[in-house]
Amino acid sequence: MPNRLAHETSPYLQQHADNPVDWHPWSEEALDLAHQQNKPILLSVGYSACHWCHVMAHESFEDEGVAAIMNQHFVNIKVDREERPDLDQIYQTAHQMLTQRTGGWPLTMFLTPDGKPFFGGTYFPKTPRYNLPGFGALLERVAEFYAEKRQEIEEQNTRLVEALRQTGPTKPETDPTLQESPLNEAMAGIRASFDAQQGGLGGAPKFPHAAELEFSLRRYAATGENDARHITTFTLEKMALGGIYDQLGGGFCRYSVDNQWMIPHFEKMLYDNGPLLRLVADAWVITGNPLFERIADETAAWVIREMQSPEGGYYSTLDADSEGEEGKFYVWTPAEAQSLLTPAEYHVASLTYGLDGPPNFEGSHWHLRVVRDIDVVAEAIAKPIDEAYALLTSARAKLFAHREKRIRPGRDEKILTSWNGLMIQGMARAGFAFDRPEWIASAHRAMDFIRQTMWKNGRLLATYKDGRAHLNAYLDDHAFLLAALIDLLQADYRNDNFDFALQLADALLDQFEDKDNGGFFFVSHDHESLIHRTKSGQDNATPSGNGVAALALIRLSHLTDDMRYSEAAERTLRLFYRDLTGQPFGNSTLLMALEEALQPTRLIVIRGPASELTDWRNFMRKQYCPTSLVFFLTDDANNLPINLAKPAKGHVNAWVCQGVNCLPPISAISELQLVLEAKEI
Repeated sequence: MPNRLAHETSPYLQQHADNPVDWHPWSEEALDLAHQQNKPILLSVGYSACHWCHVMAHESFEDEGVAAIMNQHFVNIKVDREERPDLDQIYQTAHQMLTQRTGGWPLTMFLTPDGKPFFGGTYFPKTPRYNLPGFGALLERVAEFYAEKRQEIEEQNTRLVEALRQTGPTKPETDPTLQESPLNEAMAGIRASFDAQQGGLGGAPKFPHAAELEFSLRRYAATGENDARHITTFTLEKMALGGIYDQLGGGFCRYSVDNQWMIPHFEKMLYDNGPLLRLVADAWVITGNPLFERIADETAAWVIREMQSPEGGYYSTLDADSEGEEGKFYVWTPAEAQSLLTPAEYHVASLTYGLDGPPNFEGSHWHLRVVRDIDVVAEAIAKPIDEAYALLTSARAKLFAHREKRIRPGRDEKILTSWNGLMIQGMARAGFAFDRPEWIASAHRAMDFIRQTMWKNGRLLATYKDGRAHLNAYLDDHAFLLAALIDLLQADYRNDNFDFALQLADALLDQFEDKDNGGFFFVSHDHESLIHRTKSGQDNATPSGNGVAALALIRLSHLTDDMRYSEAAERTLRLFYRDLTGQPFGNSTLLMALEEALQPTRLIVIRGPASELTDWRNFMRKQYCPTSLVFFLTDDANNLPINLAKPAKGHVNAWVCQGVNCLPPISAISELQLVLEAKEI
């Protein structure tokens, strides 16, 4: 019989609905049951695309014997970390405090009935290996420890809760003066961690670090330092040519297990691809590198083809596994590829992707990555570059078509508000930069879905699947969506989206801001009571909610002249300023907000007849202006906010304001170019 997870919206929870474990979702009912039965809680946190989550499920949670021990001694709660990031944040931090080791997924925590953890780990095998105890024996020992050491557990819990409380930022006794020095210190940290041979920051496992790369590109725009530009563009090139990028289907995997971006952890996450799509677009604007245009084209195509639901919202993830094996969907043998291609196509493909060399995946398979540039391949086969490229293009198309017939990795079809915000922002920015209205239309469809489905009576919801939207939205949902709206308004202005942006900003201030100390809590003021209420400024796999909120509110204040927004952003920056000066690396999103607080955002409004805006739009598409807001409005636009409501004059004019300074209307593109080249007006 299915357990209580059968009716949940999370595909990850539904994957465990037929386990013999008596699973509960996180709920008041489960917590009450633990109190009533005086049992500890076994909390298991994971997500649907997690390889080791699947391994532990198959080994232990599907095993009748292990399940019997779990059911006898524990109230068992299964959590999808993507639906409940509030719980994941708390218990990952607690795990690090208890074990002095970094966490991960699956996260396995043992809690008292009031939710306080007393022991934990990540993956545990069914039988002893990897220097880990067998899970069944571990369960027996934990249950015995809970029964016999209650006083020790209570004392430890008191210390742990106090330690959790101290993880948040502390309001300084006097307001600090915001200065530029953290920007320079952070850039120095990025330079020090940059891998000059392979790109990226740090060593294996190697993650994209999109926030740091964006910050570095913005430092290039602000200072003209070419090494800041190189760090970002070189890293993106190495990623685009490596195995972390899907060379046939587009889109980036979550991270590379090696230092060369060769073999990824094969899951594809929406939250990576949104920021990377935006970053690739910006890199193309700066460099004109056709590689970046191709990567953007293929990634956006993948998003629309595989990740956008018929209802409009974007799905969450593609699994790393298919047919029970990680990466099986993506890898090849030379014989298989050769059977699908003409000899000329195979010759080019094998030289390009390394099929002529030794296998790079588990000793017998090849995962495609670019090992030779097309000009080198063309020379090797004694053909013109155009002919070699045409052969590679036809080979890729045939390999992709064949791959589509394989058993596909699982797709997590829940729609998360926060991750949709990241992808909407990416599609909007890339759609504008590359003049691809179909990408902007995709972003509009997703935003319309979120507004119509996830916004109920002035409250935002966090997740949707199978016709059901639920769970209170978090800080990230509000902040990422607000930032996405501001980018979407610049790509294609619509009044309903501007109104929605104001509603979201007001909800941020009303429901999340710590008005006494500054900054924003991760959960709303009326969220269920948990053992800790987090308030973080650091970027992780996704950008900092506090950083995105501060930056978006600064920008919104320039559109509205509503000082509530900029004041809330400044309070946030002052609260986290000690972190920005003490450990600037890892706080890139907050630093981007600091940059725009120190140097006022430039507002550019370009208005005129629709037929005459094209040349202006084409000009601005090729300008990298990260601290500018640029809006294109037709003469017939109405009900505009005051700072955008410039007079319609029957021909195109551009209005440029920065802080309290505004220039006279500009009527020629050449004049606007001179203004953009100046640091200040």
